[in-house]
Amino acid sequence: MDLEITAVIPNFNRAELLGRTLETLGRQTRPCARVIVADNGSTDSSAAVARSHGAEVIPMGGNLGFAAAVNRGVEAAAAAWVWILNNDVELHPRCLEALAARVVEEEAAFAAPRLKSLANPSRLDGCYDLLARSGCAWRAGHGMPDGPLFAAPRRVAFAPFTALLVRRDAFLRLGGLDERFGSYLEDVDFCLRCAVAGLRGVYVPEAVAYHHGGATHGAWSAAMVELLARNQVLLAAKHFPAAWWWRVLAGQLLWGAVAARHGRLAAWLRGKWRGIVEGWKIRRASVRPERSVLEPLLEACEEEIRRLQRETRQEPYWRLYFAVAR
Repeated sequence: MDLEITAVIPNFNRAELLGRTLETLGRQTRPCARVIVADNGSTDSSAAVARSHGAEVIPMGGNLGFAAAVNRGVEAAAAAWVWILNNDVELHPRCLEALAARVVEEEAAFAAPRLKSLANPSRLDGCYDLLARSGCAWRAGHGMPDGPLFAAPRRVAFAPFTALLVRRDAFLRLGGLDERFGSYLEDVDFCLRCAVAGLRGVYVPEAVAYHHGGATHGAWSAAMVELLARNQVLLAAKHFPAAWWWRVLAGQLLWGAVAARHGRLAAWLRGKWRGIVEGWKIRRASVRPERSVLEPLLEACEEEIRRLQRETRQEPYWRLYFAVAR
């Protein structure tokens, strides 16, 4: 089957990185029909760089966030499939070819590549996501040496939107990304809605992309910690049953200790306060998934986190969380 694919790149400044993404996109063995850059009010030369590489530019009129930019780009794409790309990825020439082949073979709703660190390609940036009943997500393989543990294709429920190929009709039918999240965990929220609707994805290790990481806010920046801390609460408020409150509380406090270790306790507190205020409104307006659907899904995620932690390095956060959650 010959898939019609449009690439969608949300962007805010970082013209140099965007140019590298577009250069490697142009070298794909399986080209895209169109390339759309949804620009969040960049003040640098991003728009000119995009157009110089033949991309269409959708001006957002301001920085409305990653989720809003993705949604506008997907809405503008007429293709059956969209390839959503961060503006800080560089792509192996056969990345899209491998994703397209596997998504057809598996009849999946989305496909995710093996993400390697651009700074150190011998290490993984991540492969797929796993969500715990604490509201905290873990990117499988993040920071680990590339090797056989993540070398086999597999069905997945959660995948990062770093370089995700997704069926456009499924994306639109589920309402796209929740723009209230802005950035961080908006992809986990979307994939959770996919899983509840019976749609799954596939992890494709033969498709490779290299991720800069932290290009917008910076790794463990105050802005990143505040947004992530807020969105963890929004995710739990939107989807989780009240009976999980103790897991959520334990997981969030432990994550706060990690943030404090990075000198970001104040940002964590600001994010949690915002999450409580905004999450209360979201919870009242949301129809939460049936617990009979949600619990087995996240139990399986937690078991996979346990397995991978045992087979690699056991992080203190997860060791303590599972000790408390037990």
